[in-house]
Amino acid sequence: MGLKVVSSAIISFSLFLLLASTAKAQSKGVFDVTKYGSDKDITEALTNAWKDACASTNPSKVLIPSGTYSLRKLTLAGPCKAAIELQVDGMLKAPVDPNQFSGGHWVNFGHVDKFTLSGSGTFDGQGKAAWSKSTCQKDKDCDSLPMNLRFDFITNALVRDITTLDSKNFHVNVLGCKNLTFQHFTVSAPGESVNTDGIHVGQSTGIYIIDSKIGTGDDCISVGDGTEELHITGVTCGPGHGISVGSLGKYPNEKPVSGIFVKNCTLSDTTNGVRIKSWPALYGGVASNMHFEDIVMNNVQNPVIIDQVYCPWNQCSLKAPSKVKISGVSFKNIRGTSATPVVVQIACSSGFPCEKVELADIKVAYSGPDGPAKSQCSNVKPIISGTMSAPGC
Repeated sequence: MGLKVVSSAIISFSLFLLLASTAKAQSKGVFDVTKYGSDKDITEALTNAWKDACASTNPSKVLIPSGTYSLRKLTLAGPCKAAIELQVDGMLKAPVDPNQFSGGHWVNFGHVDKFTLSGSGTFDGQGKAAWSKSTCQKDKDCDSLPMNLRFDFITNALVRDITTLDSKNFHVNVLGCKNLTFQHFTVSAPGESVNTDGIHVGQSTGIYIIDSKIGTGDDCISVGDGTEELHITGVTCGPGHGISVGSLGKYPNEKPVSGIFVKNCTLSDTTNGVRIKSWPALYGGVASNMHFEDIVMNNVQNPVIIDQVYCPWNQCSLKAPSKVKISGVSFKNIRGTSATPVVVQIACSSGFPCEKVELADIKVAYSGPDGPAKSQCSNVKPIISGTMSAPGC
């Protein structure tokens, strides 16, 4: 009996040592910014915590605990020696004055592999005072305001549960990234905020935006040139300008867009639903293999639209057609309500007509004074199947 008691004590003590060792190892892998002498402004503390974590040969985590902190312009860059996570549980506030920024971002993550941005925290861009100063909608040569978050050349990454609030410009810009997922991600800004795209993706491959909520003053999600294999699933959008591929054809040497899949999304009170847009007259490009399926529209002004004469604020010439070639597009099982009688508008280029456009089961009702609901198509011969609540194409 005594031997059993001794053996049990030894096992218990060994287990205690193992747990203590594991806890110690975990604590070594967590870099809490409040341990780096931070007070209200955590810019230097976060910079130093990131450097230490990035240099670790074991997976590490930088922690910003609950609380409210000021954060100036910052770049958190790799490459890091192992997987790294930034857990933000606090409220981070950007400088209010746009003049305190140089360049186009507030927080920039760059050149990191195996990266996670997580937590219940918020990046507050404090953009309200800046929106009235923006001239970018009318002036092509405007000074750009800073974006909340930039992800440049990030690979194998996850952004989860984070909120971006009231950015001065785009909330998120994704450039040159591969295998990056946004999950349970929240974008919040009022409908009158200027040029505040929720997530803009360009020149990236394998981007997933899933189960997220985006409300802003511009496109909820916008897709730039060079985007391939973008999957948007379970996203709610509104207010905003919808989910848009483009605008394309504004700049020379744009890379093709291909493999865009938008599914099981809901758009409410937006100025557009699912949209592809290109500029007339300017530069060429290719956009293909784009599919929009199982989409709910609630009081959306332009539910289904291809616009190849996109020319806001008359910043271009309408004398020549768009040089962007669009093909392989499907809109399937689109249902709900429209705020305007034109439920489907497919306005393709007369110089490069759209090819292989499919419309299937477009059941979007309009009950306003300008009815009945209708569709408009030009420079395209769509393949139509199923129920179409708005005839015309």
